[in-house]
Amino acid sequence: MVKFEIIMPKLGESVIEATISKWLKNPGDNIEKDDSIVEIATDKVDSEIPSPVKGILTERLYNEGDVVIVGKPIAIIEIEGDEDEETKAVKNVPDETESDIKQNTSALENGEVDGNFATATRFYSPLVKNIAKTENISISELEQIQGSGKDSRVTKNDILQYVKDKSEGKVLLSAKKAEGISKTATTYTPEMKAPAVVISGGDEIVEMDRMRKLIADHMVMSKHVSPHVTSFIEVDVTNIVNWRNKVKDVFLKKEGQKITYTPIFIEAAAKTLRDFPLINSSIDGNKIIKRKNINLGMATALPNGNLIVPVIKSADELNLVGMAKRVNDLAGRARANKLNPDDIQEGTFTVTNFGSFDSLTGTPIINQPQAAILGLGAIKKRPVVIETSQGDLIGIRSIMMLSMAYDHRIVDGALGGMYLKQLRDYLENFDVNTQI
Repeated sequence: MVKFEIIMPKLGESVIEATISKWLKNPGDNIEKDDSIVEIATDKVDSEIPSPVKGILTERLYNEGDVVIVGKPIAIIEIEGDEDEETKAVKNVPDETESDIKQNTSALENGEVDGNFATATRFYSPLVKNIAKTENISISELEQIQGSGKDSRVTKNDILQYVKDKSEGKVLLSAKKAEGISKTATTYTPEMKAPAVVISGGDEIVEMDRMRKLIADHMVMSKHVSPHVTSFIEVDVTNIVNWRNKVKDVFLKKEGQKITYTPIFIEAAAKTLRDFPLINSSIDGNKIIKRKNINLGMATALPNGNLIVPVIKSADELNLVGMAKRVNDLAGRARANKLNPDDIQEGTFTVTNFGSFDSLTGTPIINQPQAAILGLGAIKKRPVVIETSQGDLIGIRSIMMLSMAYDHRIVDGALGGMYLKQLRDYLENFDVNTQI
């Protein structure tokens, strides 16, 4: 029998470690090729690792909850073969992370990490500790760096940015926080404390799962980072409703899947972003980054109540049929926990559908570091005034509300209003003769 090592794969750009969430197979279990062995979690996505071989799982090298560096073996499978044949391994770690992995590994094995971390209030990876030691960053300084990783963990990029800012004189940090305020040259962020919660005898206490913690941190961070402004506009989508009712059965028969309103609205949103490229941008310090590609995030509710945002890459290049298929594919894989790390990266604008739950509208929170997010309300039949050349009439129309929250540092009310008006015009003038 030959021992085959299952390696922790790379799960996205800049991801150098992952947490073992749940073992799906036990030692002694027979493993078929492509059987899922373990669930893992990173700061970006949850995923499963399938076995590339058929054999017997003989050893699990880590426990649930352990953090494992990319490239490290996590399990051993015995497969049929010559006993003298040397151990094999699955090497699915891209070249660009090898230096990070080596630096982490050498730090652990050679003890090249500053041992004065006993007083640290949060976890620091060996790589971060090594950089801190090399750059003469004290533990008190490190504690004041706002981390962007899981549970506010300081990542490699966070500490390297701090080193750069410090060398340019942008950082003015004292040895400890003064009166709950951490200072930089351009920002003053109060250390916010949540009010104490009184628990009664009959109250149920439920621990947040990992994804809910990430969502909570991301939402709070977004509100601190961006001054949110939300604009609203009503849209008459009667033409779209009538067209969809006419073609939905044909589309299902022809394409083998349903066509919903979502791809229609996303296609129009992407088209409007071409007209107003500043909406499709981000802020980096005092610089505005206008994105070349229009990659639309699609906020998707999961069965467990959490939320994930798969991304439709180059959304403005898809026709309506292609958009419908892409929306259905991403939504289906999101709910089945089958998304790849690349599926949730590089978004430049997000669309969230309040109408799925019959909500008329909402005030969404910007998905950082994007500049805006579009909310789709429920479609309702309402009596409205219809202007005609013969005079005004009252008719029954299908009306929905669009809301858009935008970062007021980049987008002013005029630009936000113009985007929504143009989007409304595209939707209200939808061609009822559109072919699929």
